[in-house]
Amino acid sequence: QVQLVESGGGLVQPGGSLRLSCAASGSIFMINTMGYYRQAPGKQRELVASITSSGTIDYADSVKGRFTISRDNTKNTMYLQMNSLKPEDTAVYFCNAETQSRWGSRLTHWGRGAQVTVSS
Repeated sequence: QVQLVESGGGLVQPGGSLRLSCAASGSIFMINTMGYYRQAPGKQRELVASITSSGTIDYADSVKGRFTISRDNTKNTMYLQMNSLKPEDTAVYFCNAETQSRWGSRLTHWGRGAQVTVSS
């Protein structure tokens, strides 16, 4: 089994910064794309940013220029640096990862979520 453990959420004032981490553990042969999604109350879950194993990155338009996604493949860990935070960034942030077995089968995994609250 694969587990994704998130850390780094919390309460921050508008304009502040937070850094989220997502560490994957368990029976892992390969991790393909990793990403962060978020879900605000009453809204659908949306993609915030993603990064492939080769480093190709994609951001939601709403976070471009403010958020930076990265990953350390040696540690199976992904990071999301969030700067210039706005109240509309308030949401539960979920880590997502696609693993691949040595036989090519793929599975998608989710973390439990980290609350990010931007408020004065």
